[in-house]
Amino acid sequence: MSERLLFVTGHLAYPRLERLLQSLGETPFRWEVFDIGVKVAALMTEAIILRRIPRPVAADRIILPGRCRADLDRLSGELGVPVARGPDELSDLPRYLGRGGTAPDLSAYDIRIFAEIVDASTLSVEAVLARAQVLQNAGADVIDLGCLPDTPFPHLEDCVKALKAAGGRVSVDSADRTELARGAKAGADFLLSLDENSLDIAADTGTVPILVPAPHGDVDSLVRVAEEASRRGLPFIVDPILDPIHFGFATSLTRYVETRRRLPGAEMMMGTGNLTELTEADSGGVTAILMGLCSELSIRNVLTVQVSPHTRRTIEEHDCARRLMLASARDGALPKGYDAGLLQLHDRAPYASTPAEIAEIAAQVRDANFRIETAEDGVHIFNRDGEHVARDAFSLFPKLGVESDGAHAFYLGAELAKAEIAFALGKRYAQDEPLDWGCAVDKKNEDRSRLREIGHTLRGKV
Repeated sequence: MSERLLFVTGHLAYPRLERLLQSLGETPFRWEVFDIGVKVAALMTEAIILRRIPRPVAADRIILPGRCRADLDRLSGELGVPVARGPDELSDLPRYLGRGGTAPDLSAYDIRIFAEIVDASTLSVEAVLARAQVLQNAGADVIDLGCLPDTPFPHLEDCVKALKAAGGRVSVDSADRTELARGAKAGADFLLSLDENSLDIAADTGTVPILVPAPHGDVDSLVRVAEEASRRGLPFIVDPILDPIHFGFATSLTRYVETRRRLPGAEMMMGTGNLTELTEADSGGVTAILMGLCSELSIRNVLTVQVSPHTRRTIEEHDCARRLMLASARDGALPKGYDAGLLQLHDRAPYASTPAEIAEIAAQVRDANFRIETAEDGVHIFNRDGEHVARDAFSLFPKLGVESDGAHAFYLGAELAKAEIAFALGKRYAQDEPLDWGCAVDKKNEDRSRLREIGHTLRGKV
């Protein structure tokens, strides 16, 4: 027997939700729409849901609107059937239902992120620990201590030991044999970067060497040092080295493919900083492509650098990308439709409603509260007195009649400016919600709650 789904919504969304479900045609589930008795579905509370849904529940699962923040576990226990939260917007419901009504699992990843502190030798132990904590919170698995040329690092051992004592994993990155040996002796987990002439540094230390070609670009030398490490019984990771654009980038990509062909079972690393740091482009897209390459070639280690201001979120981007790539690879699918964390500037579906759908909703409004939406023709603002559409916020203000209400004018100005930005970029806008910048910014639930509180308070005054 097919699953029975009960979709709970409010007055305004009810007709559109019913039409949308009907448009799906034959589905693997049976469905019913229940109007909970409030105008805006996002405002329904646990108490309202528990009081108004008929018992016993004639469904196998209840789907609430995405913006309803009720406690799902409590509702499931009280109602006796699982309660799930659907997407924020009705237009996203078909895709949601296409995954069986569940969000994709992005909890797993199989790529280890090394995050380099490039100026570690100039920082105190306390400063290194503080920087490391920020990087680990962003998703780093290994803290890489960068050693600068001709810069003494007398506290290298202290930094390694302090990071290890804090429970972290540590790598030491240096071109100086002495510093590499000191790092290994202090207990570093990895050494970057050894070659045929320096492999002996890792002997009898328990430290994993990251091997590179010498001279640069010589895959034969990389294969030879990998084979020598195997003969010595040393675990190792090979890094063919990614070069910047116009300085060997295309050739370096072929090195990764060739290395994987010649060392099919070897652990590999890719240092992504030569692309993210040295390309004046938003790093999220660059990272997605490189992590996709890592996924295809089974490269399970990446070395990241976060120095330039335009790469200030590169760890978060790598973390988001590694989860996306693993989830889609496991499904044998394109990395599309799983997560929007790397869609920072534009959205795949920027408009939740068409102009005609907004007009239909506007015609039902009987109060003075302003609703704001965006569609392909611009920013829409409407209440019982009418609907206005424009491509910029300033041209709308004279039509709203809030000159004497400073608080309301401020609120509408802030919301309309946000809507204008969303419209200009092709991002999804939702009133009283922050714009979703993906993994480019931290998501703060308290900010989201505060926006709703301000919006509801001001609308309640009208």
